[in-house]
Amino acid sequence: MPVLDAATTAQLKSYLGNLRRPIELVATLDDSAKSAEMRSLVEEIAAQSDKVSARFDGTDERTPSFAIRSDEGRAEAVFAGLPMGHEFTSLILALLHVGGHPPKEDAELLDQVRDLDGPLHFETFFSLTCQNCPDVVQALNIMAALNPNVTHVAIDGALFKDEVERRQIMAVPTVFLNGQPFGSGRMDLAQIVAKLDTNASARAAEKIAAKEPFDVLVVGGGPAGAAAAIYAARKGIRTGVVAERFGGQVLDTMGIENFISVQHTEGPKLAAQLESHVKEYDVDVMNLQKATALLPSSEGALHEVQLENGASLKAKTLILSTGARWRQMGVPGEDEYRNKGVAYCPHCDGPLFKGKRTAVIGGGNSGVEAAIDLAGIVAHVTLIEFDSQLRADAVLQAKLRSLPNVTIVTSALTTEVLGDGAKVTGLVYQDRTSQELHTVELEGIFVQIGLVPNTEWIKGAIDLSARGEIEGDATTVPYKQIIIAMGEGSKAALSAFDYLIRQS
Repeated sequence: MPVLDAATTAQLKSYLGNLRRPIELVATLDDSAKSAEMRSLVEEIAAQSDKVSARFDGTDERTPSFAIRSDEGRAEAVFAGLPMGHEFTSLILALLHVGGHPPKEDAELLDQVRDLDGPLHFETFFSLTCQNCPDVVQALNIMAALNPNVTHVAIDGALFKDEVERRQIMAVPTVFLNGQPFGSGRMDLAQIVAKLDTNASARAAEKIAAKEPFDVLVVGGGPAGAAAAIYAARKGIRTGVVAERFGGQVLDTMGIENFISVQHTEGPKLAAQLESHVKEYDVDVMNLQKATALLPSSEGALHEVQLENGASLKAKTLILSTGARWRQMGVPGEDEYRNKGVAYCPHCDGPLFKGKRTAVIGGGNSGVEAAIDLAGIVAHVTLIEFDSQLRADAVLQAKLRSLPNVTIVTSALTTEVLGDGAKVTGLVYQDRTSQELHTVELEGIFVQIGLVPNTEWIKGAIDLSARGEIEGDATTVPYKQIIIAMGEGSKAALSAFDYLIRQS
């Protein structure tokens, strides 16, 4: 039975027309159903181009798997498991890049990849429901395609459960380099190369320090920052964006269905579109740069933003759109067991807890939605809410209460995460009515208690609310939504332009 439908097959055939050199697919299979499915997929791919051939005599250590090799005979990228779902794009790009089609990345960055010394053998554990995993898989596949010192295997954690347990992997994406932990969570090509190239930060600092002052400098690359940059650049003024990671929290958002005129999209896709739109204009984008201090000027002088790498940027006007991050519980054990059972993305990491006991902290919409999703995967979910009642929409609460493997605990304060040194084993919560302490034995904890503004670096420079909010994306304006953030960023850019023309 075909793995790909007719429309997908036609699309694949069109893409493979871009191959510049022959490639070979070498599969390692057994008599399992998954191997049969992989055989069909490999055969279907090979049938779409005379530049693709297939063999089924592979000897890879993981079964089922298949390697994508160039005509030089070297394994350039390996998929252990079926790269479908979110990873199907990773498969297409790996075929193209191994086949000589150039990646759509900055030329200077690609030169850095080619210059890396090795051997560098990467292993990435992913799940098919993880929206952050493809960025990592695709980046490492590019490196393997360009540099003979680099190899990469992408491993479906749900398929290779024994290895996941043995290596104590409790979050995806998780990357190993030469058998040692390298990183966890979303990383793009520039971030990975920066970790490997120890001189990259110094070179970036030198380039940044040499930049002339900006008319408008936007700090933050989320929806508000992108909108601000576009509106400013369209006015013809010198515009820069400095961001720790372009896209911001949108990159961690699964489904977006309330972005007007777009019926459905996903966070990483929207973030890529934002970056592409910004780069259509004359905007100096400085990504992977963390702001550490703000030195506001007196009226008429230049403001200064100091960066973690030691460089500084100056501007006539600043737009602060620093966004927010997941709020942590702030209890003993949380940091120690982060990515070892403590997680913040049920869509990404939920499949790793199949058949296990989990808890969700938080009874708002995100917490209840997480509990509902997890209940279909795990053995049991305990939802713990600080308030005396859940705060989620009524329809979500009704769905949650209908599930047989969910326990709801209200008026409860989580006080400690328990573990055995390697992974989570439970949590302790206090009944806020009786003050009694209770222990829940479990393997996973998903924290869904809202957001905290990324404003610590400007304390003392600008007045902040009690919640740490400022005017900008980390704003006192209610209703934290993508479309509202874009509107606020646009307003800020127009205000900055109005200020500048009145000073001239």
